[in-house]
Order: sequence, then structure tokens, then C-alpha cells
Amino acid sequence: MSEYYIIFIRSISSFILLLIITRLIGKQTLSNMNSHDFVTAIILGAIAANIAFNEKIVLSHLVISLGVFTVTSWLLSLLSLKGRNVERWLFGKPSVVVDGGVLLQENMKKNKLTLDSLNEMLREKEIFDIAEVEYALLENSGKLSVLRKKEYRHLNLHLLNAEKAYPPKPINVPVELIKEGKFIYEHLHEANIKTEMIEKAVQKKGRVLTDVFYAVRGTDGKMYFDFYQDQLDRPKDM
Repeated sequence: MSEYYIIFIRSISSFILLLIITRLIGKQTLSNMNSHDFVTAIILGAIAANIAFNEKIVLSHLVISLGVFTVTSWLLSLLSLKGRNVERWLFGKPSVVVDGGVLLQENMKKNKLTLDSLNEMLREKEIFDIAEVEYALLENSGKLSVLRKKEYRHLNLHLLNAEKAYPPKPINVPVELIKEGKFIYEHLHEANIKTEMIEKAVQKKGRVLTDVFYAVRGTDGKMYFDFYQDQLDRPKDM
């Protein structure tokens, strides 16, 4: 059999294997890579390349290695769903680098983030003056999430209503209260919110705490809930 034909077959097989693996790992990995996903992608890419071009290595060994790394990545993703602490241990947690318009230098040092790098990331979001920033969060993926100061935000109906109110309504940073059915106690403490307050808010909606999948205090200071059973007539995924 021609060596060119063999390389063609191996390359096609490698491509198909990678497509299958990306479907198994999930869409979130593709759109928002953390350090674990980045390492996995490099390793799987290297193994796939060897499957396609390196005839000196036994093909079955490469396929086994590819399978091991795929299963390991998949299991780690499943473990991250078991609880917030497990997810943080595996993938780390976002870091606040600007809070109340103040640079948090210690957090920047921990993440090896220089002022030049921070300013570059802000310019990518069309922010050329760091004085416009109220709150900035460095995500696990390395991306920067930014909340502008009130006077620099794009006007929308919510902000317009807040401005018209007397006294003016405060615009807060959103705070996660419940994630995957579990209280985030450190956030509750920082926001001075009691679990009893959340329970009463849930009861007003005719639900109980065990029904809550996700809860957040929005920028308007109100609590928003997502429940395990949202009583949808049909799935929205096409």
C-alpha cells in the first residue's frame, strides 16, 4: 500500500477522532478554556498529529494514549460538577483585579498580571482609561470581565429608571448566592445576606430551597432564581 495513501487514511482517522473527542468533552471547553483544558488540548493535538504522520510509533499505542487523556479530561469535568470546592481545586477561581475603581495589586501579582497587560485587555474592550472601570474580574480562561463606572455605562432602560428614581437606586455588582443548589457562604457574608432572606424569597415564588439551581443578586439589588424544574413546555435546545 502506498505510503501516501496510508498517511491520508491516518490523517482522516485522526481528524474524526478529534471531532468525536470534542463532542464528548463538551461545548463549554471549546468556548472558554481554562488551564486544564489548555493542557489537554495541547496533549491531544500532539497525539493526533503523531497518529496522522508518525509511522514509527505503534498506532494502537497512540490510540490508547489518546483514549486515556480523553477519559481523564472527561472525568475531571464530571468531578467539577460535584461541588464548588472541587471545581476551584481543579481549575482555580476568578480573581478580582479592580474593586470600587481601585487596583488590587496583590491579586495582580498572584496572577502575573502587569499594568501594561491589564491596559491592553481593557483596550480590547474599548476602554482606554482605567479610571472608567468600577470592577474587573480575571476569569479562569484568562479573559477579563469588566463593569464600568455608572457614568460611563451605555444607557439602557434599567439605568434610566434607576436615575429617575428618588433617591437614585444604587447599581450593585452582581453577587452569586446559590450555585448548583449549594449556598456560596462567603458571598452571603460579603453581601450581608442571610439564608433566611433567600428562603423567604423562594417561598414567595411558591418553591422551596431544594428547587433552586442558581440564585444571584442582580445589579438592581433584587434576587433572581433559576430552578431545577423550570416548567418549560418543551426543550429550547435545537
